[in-house]
Amino acid sequence: MTTNTKTMTTQEVANRLVELCRVGQIAQAQEELFAEEVTSTEPPHGPIKSAKGKKAVAQKGAEFAGMIETRHGGSFSDPIIGGRYFSCAMILDATFKGQGRMTLEEICLFEVKDGKVVSEQFFY
Repeated sequence: MTTNTKTMTTQEVANRLVELCRVGQIAQAQEELFAEEVTSTEPPHGPIKSAKGKKAVAQKGAEFAGMIETRHGGSFSDPIIGGRYFSCAMILDATFKGQGRMTLEEICLFEVKDGKVVSEQFFY
């Protein structure tokens, strides 16, 4: 019996990640597409610290989600592929606890190796 263990291409990973994020399934995207030793890098001025490892990255995401009082809307652009990297623009319109309503705009850069996201970096 043979099994199909085809590794996803960067384009396939990018398309799936954007598809899941557009419907609010960010935790599922991380579980399904991220490598165990993934790194997540935030800018120094960001409200959340960088993280390494799938579990720590998931906790970082949960911490950010916990800062949101109300999500009013948002969007993810189609991905742009360059070799094993892809990027997309993300916009989030939300009311943050103790901070009021804000629109965040950022570029998200991902690196894919062996069909899994091995790093993500955010620019805002």
